[in-house]
Order: sequence, then C-alpha cells, then structure tokens
Amino acid sequence: MTSNSPSTHTEPSGLGRFIPIFDWARRYDRKWLRLDLIAGLAVAALVVPKSLGYAGIAGVPIQYGLYAAAAGTIIYAFFGTSRQISTGPSSALAALAAGAIIAAGVSGVEETVALVAAITLVSGILFLLLALFKMGWISQFLSKAVITGFLFGAAIEVVIGELPKITGTASEGSNSWQELFSWIGSIPESDMLTLLVGIISLVLIFGLRFLAPRVPGALVLVIVGLIGSIALGLGDRGVALVGDVPSGLPSLALPNLEFVIENLAVITAAALGLLLIGFSQSAGDARSFASKHSYRVDINQESVAQGMSNVGSGLVQGIPVSTSLSASSLNDTSGAKTPIASITTGVLVILTMIFLAPLFSYLPNVVLAAIIIEAVVMGMMDVPEMRRLFQVARVDFWIAMLAIIGVLSAGVLAGVIVGIVLSVFWLIYVSATPNMPVLGRKSGTQVFQSVDEYPDSETYPGLLVLRFDAGLFFASSDALGDRIRDLSIRADPDLHTVVLDFEGVNFIDSQGSNMVSVIVEQASNVDIDLRLTRVKPEVLELLRRDGVIEKLGEERIYGNVYEAAADKIADKTTPQ
Repeated sequence: MTSNSPSTHTEPSGLGRFIPIFDWARRYDRKWLRLDLIAGLAVAALVVPKSLGYAGIAGVPIQYGLYAAAAGTIIYAFFGTSRQISTGPSSALAALAAGAIIAAGVSGVEETVALVAAITLVSGILFLLLALFKMGWISQFLSKAVITGFLFGAAIEVVIGELPKITGTASEGSNSWQELFSWIGSIPESDMLTLLVGIISLVLIFGLRFLAPRVPGALVLVIVGLIGSIALGLGDRGVALVGDVPSGLPSLALPNLEFVIENLAVITAAALGLLLIGFSQSAGDARSFASKHSYRVDINQESVAQGMSNVGSGLVQGIPVSTSLSASSLNDTSGAKTPIASITTGVLVILTMIFLAPLFSYLPNVVLAAIIIEAVVMGMMDVPEMRRLFQVARVDFWIAMLAIIGVLSAGVLAGVIVGIVLSVFWLIYVSATPNMPVLGRKSGTQVFQSVDEYPDSETYPGLLVLRFDAGLFFASSDALGDRIRDLSIRADPDLHTVVLDFEGVNFIDSQGSNMVSVIVEQASNVDIDLRLTRVKPEVLELLRRDGVIEKLGEERIYGNVYEAAADKIADKTTPQ
C-alpha cells in the first residue's frame, strides 16, 4: 500500500467480494480523509443544483432529484469499485424518463412520480441481471455514433421544452418541431420580467462556464436566483416559482403493481434504454479513471453498483441515476482518494433535504430552466465528436443525424428504439458486406498487400490471392462465395490457383464452414487449385470436424500467403 492511494494488489475476500466497502475500508488511511471530505463538498455544490434541474427535465417535482442524488452517491460508495466515480441523476437519463411519461400519457404528479420511480427500479433490476449473467456485451447494441446522436437530439428536445419558461409563455405540439414553431409564435406574448430574468440567468451560468469553469455556476445561479426572488418579490410580480418543496427524508415505497402492469411496455422500453445508455457511461468512465490512477475496476461489480443505486433511487421515488462525468471529474480534480468522497456528497445532499429544501420553493422556474439548458448543452451536445464523425466516418455521421431526427420527430423514448434499430441494421450490413481485398506482392519481398491500397503491388496471371477480413458465419458466408465467383468470372481464362487468406477470420459457424466446403467442391470441378493460409486454430478445428479439411487436403493449408503462392510465382508466372 502506498501513501497516497488504496492498495489494489490483494483480491477482496469474504463479504468484500460482494460489497467492496468492506474490503477497502479496512485499509483506509486517515491521511486521505481531508481530501475525500473536500472532494465530497465540492461535488455536493455541483450535484445539488444540477439534481434540481434534472428532476425538472424528468418532469417530476425537484425534491425527487435530491432523493436520487442521495441514494446514488451513498449506495454506489458501498458497491462500486471506482474511487473517483460519482453516481447521481443524469440529464440524458432524465430526458429518457420524460419521454416515457409522454409515451405513457400519464398525468398528475402522483402518476408521473410513480412511473419514473418504476422505470428507475426496473432499470436497476436489469443492471443486476446484467451483472448476474455477465451480459455486458448488450451495451454494444448502441454504437458510439448512435449514442452521440441520441444525446444531441435529446438535448435539443430538452432545450426546446425549456424555452417557454424563459419567455414566460406556453407551447404545444406532439413533437419537438411543433413545439418549437409553437414557441416561436408565442414570443410576442412574452412576459418581459420573466424574459429579463431568463436572459440574465443564461448569461450568468454560461459566462461562468467559459470565464470561470472551476466555479460551480449552477450553485451560484441558484443562490443569486433565490436572493433575487425573495428580495425583489418576483413571485408577486408574475414570475412563476418552483412552488412548495417539502423538507425531510423520503419514504420507501414500491410502485403499485397494477399501475406497473398497465404501463409495462413503456416501463420496459424506457428501462432498457436506461440500461444501454447508463452502462456505456458507467463502464467507460470507470475504466478511464482506473487507467488514469493505475488501479483496476471490476466492470461486473460496477453493474451491480449501478443496479443497486437505481434500485435504491426507485425505492425512494427518485429519478434514474448513472455515472456523472462532470461530477466524477470534479471529484477527481478535488483529490478524492476513496468512495468516502461520494458518501460525503450523499450526506450533504441529505442535510440539504432536511434543512434547506423549503428555500427552493422561492426559486423561479426560469432560473431552473437556465440550469437545465446549460446542463444539456454542455453535457449532451458533443459538437467536436459530431465534427470528428463527419471528417472521419461519414456513414457514422449520418447515423448520428438520423438518431437526432428520430428523437426530435418521435420523442426521446422512440429515439432510443430508432438508435437500437440503426445500430443493429448497421451491424448486419457490416457483417454481410465484409472487406475482401485482392492481394498482390510487394516488389522484392514476401509481403502481400491490398492492390486497391497499393496499386504497384505485383499480381500474377492465373493466381488469385484473396483476404477475408471478418468472421465467417451465416451473415457473411454468402458474400465470400459471391466474391470468389465474381472474381473468377472477371479473371483471366488461365486461372489455376486461388489462395484464401483467413488471417482476419477469428470466428466461423456451421454455415461458414459449409460455404468453404462448397468453394472447395466448385474449385475441384473446374480444376482450380484452392489453398488456405493463416487459418486460426479454432477455425481450422471446426473445418476439420466438418470434413472440409479432409476434402481439401491437409497439404493445402499454409502458414503464410507467400508460402502458399511461392511455387506458382517461381515456376509458372511473371509479374503483371
């Protein structure tokens, strides 16, 4: 154990394997306490006002954001394996919960709170199942391009939804486009005092973001907003206020079973979306901080931690929680050494709920809207990534754009479904159209390379060398057969040897094996010498079990491309 960080060289034992706090707490060094407390305080200053805003995004009273923040930070500290991660409400997950409310068509505070709590609870259970069955691969059903587009679109939708609060007007519509045009039409009816407060709030919070990024802008805005509201009597002058915010701790409650069954489809879809987005955030952030500080995290245990955090939040009627990159980064830069920092944040949130919650009743809605807008614009609109996608992978860029359009046209919940469909279809397309370059010899060497990339590569009459760069299975096997037939038709009439380079084939199924068998038979029927090279052991074993190697002949399996083609190059051909 070093003097400035917990030891990670010993494997947890006993209860510590399932609840990590019982492992690392035994080795806690008191010298870390000061830094952990400072980090916890700094994060609390960020989390409290942000949680109020995220509750607003989710469409529930603001105190439910505090409930979620307290549950997420404290529970994660017990079950998580990352020292810097701070778990709490997330703008993206809150937007997804809001989309579920719209999709379910529920109305009234009680039903809205119940629906969001049920979604949070079910997503927590899914996280636990993910850990139990080690199904982390499921998160791969949302590509990075889709997630980027989804978050960008959700941010735009949230901003459009908050604009009427800035102007003190109302808007309506079944999607974001209609709401935007409705809001534009309402601008002449703006309440001037509300608009003035809104502009000042936006300038203040964005100004602090760019001019003094280390200052907790949301906290400053909440304090200034409360002082201004009370001192100037904004509520009496027509500026809408948040309304009654009760003090005290939440009570534990399970969602009504009949209500859950009535809305099961929406709850399941939203919970699955929360799982996919939440897992990709939490796993990536945990690995990032672990790499930075040279320790290991258990991603399976991280799923448990996120699951328990969401179950806890759901039981206190909180909104969904996940890793907060902004809070975790602040935790890190403030010097957090262990999850004691996260516990500190949770305790401070609880104290806020008990002693300060009623003060938030005087907070103008327009101030809360400014906090929400800043949070989603800065946290969800990844302009640099969109620019990178446009420059590097244009297809990924258009996939992200389709995800954005899907969210704005059909809503956040539908946007997740659109994203999953886009990801799956893109995966199917890529699998069914693998890269299969023709190879040529680099002059004077034994290296074979793609003739498309290196046009000066040497090719030889009668010899075709083809590399297959994908798994050979049901989705891609026909592509191999079609490619060989196409090249054989276009090849010279004296084609006598085909070398298949299987270096990129790391997986093969029965259908892929059958395709190789068909190719062997077809080659034999037209007196073409078929050879395989660089076949991985597991692929070779399956081909043997299926009788393909017996049909081909063991002598036609080679260790590299040059070895497979050497006799044909030396004896019968000259470069073209």
